[in-house]
Amino acid sequence: MPPSPSIRPQGAEPPIRDRGDACPGALRLHSAADGHLARVRLPAGDLTVRQAEALADAADRLGDGHLSLTSRGNAELRGLADGCGGRLAALLRDAGLLPSERHERVRNILASPLAGLDRHTPSDVRLWARELDGLLCASESATALSGRFLFVLDDGRGDVAALGGDVSLVAERGGAGSGGLSEAGCPAGAGGTALLRVGDDPAALRIAGPDAPRAALTAAEAFLTAAAASGSGAWRVRELPDGHGLTARAVAERLRAAGIGCAEVAGEVAAGVAAEVSGDATGAPAPASVPYADSSAPGVIEGSDGARALSVLAPLGRLSVAQWRLLTAVAAEDGAGALRLTPWRGVVIPGLSADTAAPRLRELSAAGLITDPDSPWHRVGACTGRPGCAKSRTDVRADATAAVTAGAPVPGEPGPQPAALRRLPVYWSGCERRCGHPHGAWVDVLATAEGYRVSVVQPQSTPAPYPAPAAPSAAPCPATS
Repeated sequence: MPPSPSIRPQGAEPPIRDRGDACPGALRLHSAADGHLARVRLPAGDLTVRQAEALADAADRLGDGHLSLTSRGNAELRGLADGCGGRLAALLRDAGLLPSERHERVRNILASPLAGLDRHTPSDVRLWARELDGLLCASESATALSGRFLFVLDDGRGDVAALGGDVSLVAERGGAGSGGLSEAGCPAGAGGTALLRVGDDPAALRIAGPDAPRAALTAAEAFLTAAAASGSGAWRVRELPDGHGLTARAVAERLRAAGIGCAEVAGEVAAGVAAEVSGDATGAPAPASVPYADSSAPGVIEGSDGARALSVLAPLGRLSVAQWRLLTAVAAEDGAGALRLTPWRGVVIPGLSADTAAPRLRELSAAGLITDPDSPWHRVGACTGRPGCAKSRTDVRADATAAVTAGAPVPGEPGPQPAALRRLPVYWSGCERRCGHPHGAWVDVLATAEGYRVSVVQPQSTPAPYPAPAAPSAAPCPATS
């Protein structure tokens, strides 16, 4: 798999890109040690039952019998044989998973997975996601976006706002309303408001909710203009060199030229809003005045209308076809006929009744899915590792499984763990690329030639040494040929 962006120290020079990105897609397959890999973009993680069945058929007939869930709420198929690309494309096309083949790698849209489902539901930004996807697929200029460029749509609870979006929309709680604009050009009226941010610019733009999808696309087009002017070949907003960075003020000019009203929000004000919704450095959502459900945790979610949703996690982000088909059956028989993939490598099934939710959750638990937030598997992830990735130094998934089974999420002897290991994601990587690593703060378990090195990664920093309790911070790393 092509690498995730490297962990770059704060202040380091952005890279100069002399080629397009090599991110795999559903049509552009990546050659891995275990066969070809396809990544199917699922905007907002949304799947109908029919589409989920198509993915199961593809994994069963063409792949290795498993599906991998990514940190952007997409699905991957591994172990694909030579020459199967046409058959895979036909399966996906028939299921409606390829609405535009020219845009299939740029449909990277993350949205709050519980929007519209929990008891204190905020605005349903998932409607924005669907509209944005349609606009993307109709845009000629959008085909120039990198396969890594990311749109993030947060419903105000702060679950996805800090996940590294290039263009982020955050619905404002109790936003004012009609989609119109005041005489000063500020959004007002029904439809609520949203804050639009680009990259790491602390400033933001307040826009009317109904304008949010079109504003997000316009911001992405402004990035393409800035990237072309810089000559850097940047794939993402944060890669633009000094003097060519994309700012909220520059985007505001593009929005107004497109007839989209906006009001600039000062950096310190926008930062206060961001802190309110984005949580602390651990990546956990901030405590809110309204007790929104934790969308990263497994369990039963209670809706305001008496309906229930089930949230489960895939151990190390990997599901067998049998597990996937069971999830699909629950959605079809007792749910609303839909599934939502989450950036925490989980699946949400909406629309169950109070009577069926608990029994179905127990059934999913018996099938090996993570259904309890106190599970030792919760917050533990790993890259593909050996044998699927030739660059990996070892079979990190097997090593992570052995560690969790032994009662320790990191290498070393089981026993009481420090608070950091109870609240931070733990991610095992087979090499320095750390493919699929979490955002925010996390515990980095890296395979080295000398063994596993355990560190804590803070936002905008390189890994710092981590004092493992009563055990060395580097453990033997099994040799792999």
